[in-house]
Amino acid sequence: MSLLAYLEDELLMDGDELLVYAKTAPHRYKKYTIPKRNSRKVRAIAQPSKELKFIQRAVIEYLESMLPIHESATAYRKGISIRNNAQLHVDGKYLLKMDFKDFFPSITPRLFFNVASNVGVEFSGEDKELIANLLFYKMRRNSPLRLSIGAPSSPFISNFVMWLFDNALNNGCKGKKVVYSRYADDLTFSTNVKDNLYQTPKEVEVLLKLNTYGNIKINKEKTVYSSKGHNRHVTGITLANNNQLSIGRERKRLISSMIHNFKYEKLQPQKIEELKGLLAFAKHIEPTFYERMNKKYGQQIVSFLVSWQVG
Repeated sequence: MSLLAYLEDELLMDGDELLVYAKTAPHRYKKYTIPKRNSRKVRAIAQPSKELKFIQRAVIEYLESMLPIHESATAYRKGISIRNNAQLHVDGKYLLKMDFKDFFPSITPRLFFNVASNVGVEFSGEDKELIANLLFYKMRRNSPLRLSIGAPSSPFISNFVMWLFDNALNNGCKGKKVVYSRYADDLTFSTNVKDNLYQTPKEVEVLLKLNTYGNIKINKEKTVYSSKGHNRHVTGITLANNNQLSIGRERKRLISSMIHNFKYEKLQPQKIEELKGLLAFAKHIEPTFYERMNKKYGQQIVSFLVSWQVG
């Protein structure tokens, strides 16, 4: 079944009506900016309208059955979290982290269809028009179509277009006893073989040119090497020297201090919400620390905190 026929059935819309709507879809976005983490720069967000979001989810349901996601991609997948991503690297003595530059906005319909063709999936002209217009947006009226940060369809599309790259890079890493994973635009490599990662950045750049047609590039400012004996962090999680995952000393001190203040009614309501989030994170990443907080402050207080609601 074609995408057009599928959407006609799912959305109860006429095909011609869908094609007309699709032509206006790249402009049905609310655009704004948010500050980038630990930076003075801002990130452009494009939020599709409610109606367009509904249609985008239907398109992804159709595409998921035919387009592969590589096992090295750990973001935006059900049942997989940043914990799973970090766990892959916990036993490695040597670590390399890299980052893509402007990842989502660098993904275009042309890249999507090129990768699809390379994995043996071809679309009709009508379906190509629907995918391009329904899943990609225009920053300005005459701008080229790009993937937006803010659409529910963008995570799946971003994972799929990296399949050729992920597959080629993962195969090369296995041959060198290197573990590779990609969490959205964060690439992580680990190994126990000294000096085994120094050629990896060059290899990554070559494979990006071959498999993303020059669209995706590395942000060289964020390429970082580290090893045991130094602070090692993967997607916000600390890799401790005892080969365990940790939330890190600073977070532990902060959580302990906040629970202490809560116990003596010195914590503001908005800070209590923040503490709830930190405790949930700690329980997921480092449950032994969560249990220590239970013993130190009493399970009753920690349980009350977790279930606490404003008002």
